[in-house]
Amino acid sequence: MATSTKRVYSAKKSEMLNKLAKYNMDNNVIAVSKIRKVRASQMMLLRKNFRKELSVIVVKNKIAKIGLKSSNNDMEKFIDQLTDQNALIFTNMNPFKLQLMLDKNKIILPARSGDIATEDIIIPAGNTGIPPGPVLSEFKELKVATKIDAGNISVNEDTVVLRTGEQVSPKLAGMLARLSIKPIKAGLSLSSAYTNGLIFTGQNLHIDLDEYRRKINEVHGNGLRLGVNSLYYSEETTPLILGKALLNAKSLSITSAYLSADTIRDVIAFNEKNALAILNLAKIKNSDT
Repeated sequence: MATSTKRVYSAKKSEMLNKLAKYNMDNNVIAVSKIRKVRASQMMLLRKNFRKELSVIVVKNKIAKIGLKSSNNDMEKFIDQLTDQNALIFTNMNPFKLQLMLDKNKIILPARSGDIATEDIIIPAGNTGIPPGPVLSEFKELKVATKIDAGNISVNEDTVVLRTGEQVSPKLAGMLARLSIKPIKAGLSLSSAYTNGLIFTGQNLHIDLDEYRRKINEVHGNGLRLGVNSLYYSEETTPLILGKALLNAKSLSITSAYLSADTIRDVIAFNEKNALAILNLAKIKNSDT
């Protein structure tokens, strides 16, 4: 008769598995952030500033998968995404709000060799304060046009030296350090998140607030125009409908020469303008003849 054996973990692993299971039960959202190239100081700052809103655990993927699966069997697809070096974030915060919060709390750091550009890296135009010498060849290698100005190297125009997603070379890192340029936005960024049976990728979670705001304003404007044109009365449309009706009525009164206390000045001005136009046209024709 076969007997089942239960796997025994060390005290340290058992403690971590219990912690993972507890955090999973106590929170609605589990998010994953890649931590390769993330400085330890950034992790400490995040834990310190947001200890009431979230819990951050750095653990080996194998242990994470066991701990999470033991507390929720529906997470298998999410657990399969645990690759590379990760931090697990447990929170009751909406995952979109969590990503926005992480973006706002990123810090600017000098570039190091091997870093990935978080946005286009630009060397700005102007005097660098660096005297001419062998460094000129480095500027040339980076395809940065220069000239000598007041005894120093001056960059002719703003120059993109690295595109977003590209890797910083040792030479570029050294050049940026000389110029005191800190181009790397560093911090945690979600690669995926799980909540209520739904899995969101990092791309899903990134929201361009300016673009989102623009689209909301555009939809609001289209809705108002539709409401006004279809005479749909509401708190927002009623003043606009009445204003439009007043302008149309006044325009009709002027063009039909309907005199009233509100229109008499405009009717006279309108007809005077037409009379002058006819007079000018008549003079032109007479001169031509």
